[in-house]
Amino acid sequence: MRKLENSELDRKSVIDFKAAEKTPIIVILDDIRSLNNIGSVFRSADAFLIEKIILCGITATPPNKEIHKTALGATETVAWEYCQDVVTAIENTKSQNIKVFAIEQVEKAIFLQDFELNANQQYALVFGNEVFGVNQKAIAICDGCIEIPQLGTKHSLNIAVSAGIVLWDFFKKMRY
Repeated sequence: MRKLENSELDRKSVIDFKAAEKTPIIVILDDIRSLNNIGSVFRSADAFLIEKIILCGITATPPNKEIHKTALGATETVAWEYCQDVVTAIENTKSQNIKVFAIEQVEKAIFLQDFELNANQQYALVFGNEVFGVNQKAIAICDGCIEIPQLGTKHSLNIAVSAGIVLWDFFKKMRY
């Protein structure tokens, strides 16, 4: 076994990425303070051909050299928009018949491995602030909440790690 060269990875150009069929997922970032986390989410969104990212509240927007450090160009491929208020972003998304789920630890959350996707449904996933999580007002208007099961002492994952786990799970369930 040998490590593949970059030229062997069949990477899409920016033009090819924009033309490719997207995974019908929108990511909504609610008050993410770390520019590295924002960039990492862009990079994961690029990896799984995610349709769009909506940046809300204090979440910084591209172009930004600190976001670029971890996004590595994904801000040029993944569509994004800014909305000041996460509740407005969720309401606008739901008005397009898109099911919105917060990724959060709440009463009656559905564990990620138990969440069953509807093949004909588009989804939006809300990820919250590094300290406070998803805003309670946002949770209240979501169609539900999904929790990543955790068995250790912290019961807390970095937002970029959470996004990577959940996007992979949704991608796998939608595409395979």
